[in-house]
Amino acid sequence: MSYAFDPELAHVVPMINDLPFTDIAAARAAEKEMTAHLPVYEPARPVDVRDTLVPGPEGAPQVPVRIYTPTGAEATDTGLPGLVYLHGGGYVLGSPDFCHSDLLRIADQVGAVVVSVDYRLAPEHPFPAGLEDSYAALVWTAGHTAELGIDPARLAVGGDSAGGGLATAVALLARDRGGPALRMQYLGIPMLDDRLETPSMRAFTETPVWNRPIAEICWNHYLGGEDHYAGPDLSVYAAPARAADLSGLPPAFVYVCEFDPLRDEGMIYAQRLVQAGVTTEFHLYPGTFHGSVGLTDTAISQTMLSDVTHGLRRGLRARSGIE
Repeated sequence: MSYAFDPELAHVVPMINDLPFTDIAAARAAEKEMTAHLPVYEPARPVDVRDTLVPGPEGAPQVPVRIYTPTGAEATDTGLPGLVYLHGGGYVLGSPDFCHSDLLRIADQVGAVVVSVDYRLAPEHPFPAGLEDSYAALVWTAGHTAELGIDPARLAVGGDSAGGGLATAVALLARDRGGPALRMQYLGIPMLDDRLETPSMRAFTETPVWNRPIAEICWNHYLGGEDHYAGPDLSVYAAPARAADLSGLPPAFVYVCEFDPLRDEGMIYAQRLVQAGVTTEFHLYPGTFHGSVGLTDTAISQTMLSDVTHGLRRGLRARSGIE
């Protein structure tokens, strides 16, 4: 199948080597090697970065987090906005190292304290381990806003890809458990629906970076086996697209890519948020594929980055001082 990729992106596609998701150990090794060669964003002003451990779910290990604190950002008397961020990787890959440059950019350009969560991964730790780690990190952040310099009224959760799916589920958990109040949820190309029935998921079987065969592998690992598709009783916190009630959730920023299997589930979820009375900003980027935002030397990727930055500023009512 041919795809009408953005011309700048089309030149890059032949150079993309998909990670070997059929061998998770090999995929993790390849990701680690790729991460070591990623360019690192240079902040316009210093960003303090520190690693620490926070309490995990009851009976589980502590959760590693990486905290980004911008210096010189314009704060209110009650502090800076805060973002609890969950990395992507199909629930089986990923780490704070992989998204380090992205979070330096957010801390710098949005002027927000970012807490990056190193949640447990499948298949060793299937659902709900990663989700409960993520929620525990949110609860810890909300309980330490003064120490972190965060305005408790401007706390958000967000993530990309599988991290976007986790952020969606964390927002649902916070609502349903009476947990921390959230100012917004940032959902970048979110992975939301285990049923794999949308038109984009059915059509895009060979798209770069992410496609239906990869999605099948990752959902199987995350949900602990191959029998979950027939199960109508799967928890909505595992696959938030199954949630019937989206009322009472925080305002959302959602974006998707045209040639991404995840396109339709993100688009449908954004529409359902609006229908449930949730203020939602939605973007669909033509000619793009999963992860296009990372190709920062292209015009469309720069547009995507700018939209995310300004969307976070608006959602958090943040002013970075960088215009």
